[in-house]
Amino acid sequence: MKLPDSSRLQFTPDLNICRILNGMWQVSGAHGSIDPKKALPAMFDYLDAGFTTWDLADHYGPAEDFIGEFRRQLKAQRGEAALNQIQTFTKWVPRPGRMTHAIVEENIQISLRRMDVASLDLLQFHWWEYRDSGYLDALKYMAELQAAGKIKHLALTNFDTEHLQIILDHGIPIVSNQVQYSLIDQRPQVAMANLCRQHGIQLFAYGSLCGGLLSEQYLGQPEPGRWDLDTASLRKYKNMIDAWGDWSLFQTLLSTLQTIAQKHGVSIANVAVRYVLEQPAVGGVIVGARLGVAEHLADNAQVFNFSLDNEDRTLLETVLNRSRDLYQLIGDCGDEYRR
Repeated sequence: MKLPDSSRLQFTPDLNICRILNGMWQVSGAHGSIDPKKALPAMFDYLDAGFTTWDLADHYGPAEDFIGEFRRQLKAQRGEAALNQIQTFTKWVPRPGRMTHAIVEENIQISLRRMDVASLDLLQFHWWEYRDSGYLDALKYMAELQAAGKIKHLALTNFDTEHLQIILDHGIPIVSNQVQYSLIDQRPQVAMANLCRQHGIQLFAYGSLCGGLLSEQYLGQPEPGRWDLDTASLRKYKNMIDAWGDWSLFQTLLSTLQTIAQKHGVSIANVAVRYVLEQPAVGGVIVGARLGVAEHLADNAQVFNFSLDNEDRTLLETVLNRSRDLYQLIGDCGDEYRR
């Protein structure tokens, strides 16, 4: 299996990435146990299939450690040059409070050590409390560490449009913002995407499969109860579906997705991911990787073998127009974490 050129994005002058990023929240423990002895070989499978870009965080359990060990094994088996084939994007999610250069550098050093890198490809920063302006101090110090070579590129995760603008007004060089974005949650279309297009910022979308709910597995099925949903992702995105509409409307959406999927000879998940990939300012979609448990490499590759046409989009809009407005209910990107 070889992914087509359309699977790649020249994200920055020095980083050419896969537009489907391997999400490592799934190794955090909230989705069941992961066996490192199976996970590491699976990471080689992802690389060899063309899925070279990893999304992780300092608080995703052993995710940064997995990257460090993967890098060491990759170098030992294929030589140091092979390390240039992978891109690893981590996050820093500190508790709000006073930020100093020493505090920021100490935390960045932890990620550098765990991931076994001299410089972080991309550091995606999250801040819980906007009333605490320490996020601007943290970003200022991160920019200094970027200038010192500890970080290649600065990014955000779950920032809203207003505060992204504030950060840009302070001269902080942001290259991406990671946000929830799916057929169910289209809040980035309201304001975020336009600001990102104006400033050449890419959006990385997560939740695009609603934890697996946007799949054939749930088509024609009765509404699951909380205890039927055995991962953190399923529980989280079932709540989002409940806010968006109801199970009946969701079934209508799944039926529509199946019609489109059958037309293109792909899966429902492929259509859901493709829809988000085709939205303005979206650079990539993060698809969870349950390493050594469930691999969907061949299916994910199909995302790059078709495009949605006007008929497909009209069918989807007919259903989506019947849903509630999550921007009005929840607020802008990331506001669900700050209410």
